Amino acid sequence: MALPGAAPPTAPGAFVHPALFYRDEREYVAATVAFVRGGLDAGEPVAVAVPGENLRLVRDALGDRGRAVRFLDMREAGRNPGRIIPGVLRPFADTAPPGRRVRIVGEPIWAGRSATEYPACVQHEALINAAFRDRAVTILCPYDVRRLDARVLADARVTHPTVIPAGTGREQPSASYDPDGVVARWNLPLPRPPSAPTLTYAFDAVTLTRARHVAVGEGGRLGLAGMRLEDVAIVVAELTTNSVVHGGGSGVLRMWEEADSVVCEVRDRGRIPDPLAGRVPTPRDQRGGRGLLLVNLVSDLVRIHTEDGGTTIRCWFGRRGEPG
Repeated sequence: MALPGAAPPTAPGAFVHPALFYRDEREYVAATVAFVRGGLDAGEPVAVAVPGENLRLVRDALGDRGRAVRFLDMREAGRNPGRIIPGVLRPFADTAPPGRRVRIVGEPIWAGRSATEYPACVQHEALINAAFRDRAVTILCPYDVRRLDARVLADARVTHPTVIPAGTGREQPSASYDPDGVVARWNLPLPRPPSAPTLTYAFDAVTLTRARHVAVGEGGRLGLAGMRLEDVAIVVAELTTNSVVHGGGSGVLRMWEEADSVVCEVRDRGRIPDPLAGRVPTPRDQRGGRGLLLVNLVSDLVRIHTEDGGTTIRCWFGRRGEPG
């Protein structure tokens, strides 16, 4: 497309996923607002899911036209990158009338994302292409070229089929586009915990129920309370049950403190073959298959490493505030 607001020259049901490189607020507002207005003019449902400070810029620039736009603060809704597709993008896109294209501004990567979060972010950007394949959806992803590392910008070219270079307003193909390669490349062994685990608990079918109670007790001892402890109970119950049913019949639960978070990790002998597992909603009439989805929806961050020898799933729970 010639400009971010112009209609994409693609088949009606094709997915469009450009990366927008911007240098300052002026370029950001000009490109995103043109994109939003283009969607509104075409009668398309439009959502803007970006960090709060950028959300205010777009909302202010749209004025009264913003009443027709769905606004979401990505710092909250997308704190866990694994929650963005099932909790932000799909719920909005799936409510569109049949045959109607949907437009979304989605900014999951911003300056301040930690090195721990980044692998989940870049995998999310790659997996969007599979999650929306053959869907009439356009997702514009802004990238701040001044504040983001050169590696992040290089990855954006690999996870997006097209890019809009800063200041040009013109979309061009990305020669390095390879989303499947990104997913595989970032499927790395998880780093060693910064501190020794305060809990290590081996479980099997006999001790499965006790694993959840042990985790809740340890979470409370480490400073979690209220809904956060309920989140831990949900996550540990889902992960340990999955280990017993699909991961070789047993596993190991570990917990520890990390900055302002409590971390839960479950390791078993299973393998997760589908990178989209836990990232897309399941049909209402489907039995099962929602465990990892629930884990993503209630955790502040989820990191997964899976290989033939087993799978490790690590979840973070902040001690401040309550998740959505």
